[in-house]
Amino acid sequence: MTLNKVIVGSEEWCSLPQLRIPAIKARVDSGAKTSSLHAINIMAFKKDGVPWVSFDVHPLQSNGKTTIHCEAPIHDRRKVKSSSGSSEVRFVIKTILSIANDSWEVEITLTNRDSMGYRMLLGREAMSGKMLVDPEASCLFGSHSKESLDEFYFTHIIQKTGLKIGLLASNPELYSNRRIIEAGQERGHEVEFLNIKDCYIKLDGQNPEMHYRGGRILNDFDAIIPRIRPSATFYGCALTRHFEAMGVYTLNSASAITQSRDKLYALQLLINNGLPIPTTGFANSPLDTDELIKMVGGAPLIVKLLEGTQGKGVVLAETKKAAESLINAFKSLRANILVQEFVKEANGKDIRCFVVNGKVVESVMRTAAPGEFRANIHMGGTAAITKITTQERKIAVLAAKTMGLKIAGVDIIRSQSGPLLLEVNSSPGLEGIEGASNKNIAGKMIEAIERALKYKK
Repeated sequence: MTLNKVIVGSEEWCSLPQLRIPAIKARVDSGAKTSSLHAINIMAFKKDGVPWVSFDVHPLQSNGKTTIHCEAPIHDRRKVKSSSGSSEVRFVIKTILSIANDSWEVEITLTNRDSMGYRMLLGREAMSGKMLVDPEASCLFGSHSKESLDEFYFTHIIQKTGLKIGLLASNPELYSNRRIIEAGQERGHEVEFLNIKDCYIKLDGQNPEMHYRGGRILNDFDAIIPRIRPSATFYGCALTRHFEAMGVYTLNSASAITQSRDKLYALQLLINNGLPIPTTGFANSPLDTDELIKMVGGAPLIVKLLEGTQGKGVVLAETKKAAESLINAFKSLRANILVQEFVKEANGKDIRCFVVNGKVVESVMRTAAPGEFRANIHMGGTAAITKITTQERKIAVLAAKTMGLKIAGVDIIRSQSGPLLLEVNSSPGLEGIEGASNKNIAGKMIEAIERALKYKK
């Protein structure tokens, strides 16, 4: 029966009047059973003895300045499986949905949707008996201009009252970079994206300056967050070092980033501080290939490019012959490599500990995709929140301290002999850890700057 059903597109603007949200773009997805709304700072409380939940909503994508504070009775708590395959228990509320000149009550789960393309998902339970979806159509009932959205939300925009923070990186659309900007805006700061390639330096003993595209002088920043990709390490660290010389606080220093990016030097520093790592070999000459293989216990073994990242440049050699061919091929290209023992019992899993100012704020277990041994999220791995041991926590904290990093992603695997440290990352990604934990890890980074600069609202 199609009688009285309205045809909608794959995305539509709607409103949630009981939550005081006049306009929010929803992804219409009949493949999803449950509807969900982007929410942060979710807190349960009681009102007149009845369970309620309070939460904040950023109704506009990629905008952390516009915030609606909401409260609603708790209808249910429900275990929901996300599109990434991870499960979480969410609060469920009932509220009025208005779309296409019609309104009705729907159930909505509350979750952090920063990693998703839309602030709201409309599932089939909310559409049942009301809608038919034309997946080729979009916004059949009109769109909102920037001016109309500004008018809707003017009183809900958080005004800048705080610090001016620069995000020094290469890609403004990267999830981690968007989240850091939003997190800073949420806390009332002005956060500006500074593209590494558009910055240039004036070296002057009396008056050092940082210039930006078009001749602008960057002389009014309180803090810089360096998010430097490996290919830009040299220039990005030069810029970071110059900001430091100008008296600007940097969340990770240039020297800490530089030494963490040199995998061989980093491992030498780590073992000198008593941290356990897999047995690792390094040699310059192809004549030493056989000895290198024996040194790490034979095949299977791991070959790592010193300049690799996010699992790229890391190869598993399953036999001695394959290891010999691989090592010699890299050597013929004059590539610097490490040869490392393969810890079979890790079973394609590792633990990413996110360290902020000497504390592990969250840990996730990353699991490699089928047929893959690398657990990196960028290589198709999945992440789930995990509880780490006291020893693993100590390793993560000491590793970040050894590298001199205030922000670090520390990767650990579990072996028969105990936890082993794989790597310390100076620009850890946020997508996997925020998606798995539903925590505002980007906000923790902003808080670290506030503490360092003794900032108070």
